[in-house]
Amino acid sequence: MSTHSVISPAIHYWGTPVVLITTLNEDGTPNIAPMSSAWWLGNRCMLGLAQTSQTTANLLRTKQCVLNLASDYQVAALNALARTTGTIVIPDWKVALGYRYTKDKFAAAGLTPQASELIAPPRIQECSVQMEGELEGVHEMMSDLPGQAKGFIMACEIRVLRTHVVESLRLPDHANRIDPDAWKPMIMSFQHMYGLKSGRLAESKLAHIEEELYRLPAEELRL
Repeated sequence: MSTHSVISPAIHYWGTPVVLITTLNEDGTPNIAPMSSAWWLGNRCMLGLAQTSQTTANLLRTKQCVLNLASDYQVAALNALARTTGTIVIPDWKVALGYRYTKDKFAAAGLTPQASELIAPPRIQECSVQMEGELEGVHEMMSDLPGQAKGFIMACEIRVLRTHVVESLRLPDHANRIDPDAWKPMIMSFQHMYGLKSGRLAESKLAHIEEELYRLPAEELRL
């Protein structure tokens, strides 16, 4: 049997999908922020964002964003966006990490803006999954820490208003389901990019539950 040892990781990025968040800057131009601190429950998504980021400022001001999910073949776009910021005055901690100001992130990453249907920020045409969203709540994390570390991270609750997917991801004979064998998300694990090329590990007993049974009553009213 394997033994365990105690460590103290600087980050706890155990492996989550990469999200390209699009928001609007004050001058109406779009911003793209790659991140992977995201998780979903129902039609809500929780985002972990630095309080000083341009995306956070845009989201708090406009209450709108698009959550574009990166596929495992979009490595070049992710690397082009890495260590870029839409903040003109770059915070010292980002300067130390090698971030640079980039005004037009769509051009920098070779991506194409696509008009959203319900909100102002654009979608990313090259992303197979796009979720138009609205900010519903903000929670200040790390509020127990002293000095500048206090409240450094914001947990933002996003309500998904509309989900767009390419036809190849849809499960045949189902109106609202994704084929998990067709969906190949980009996974960020300890700052490295991974895919799901090995496929399913085994049959899942949870997968025998009909997905529609998880839909909340209030969500049904919005369909």
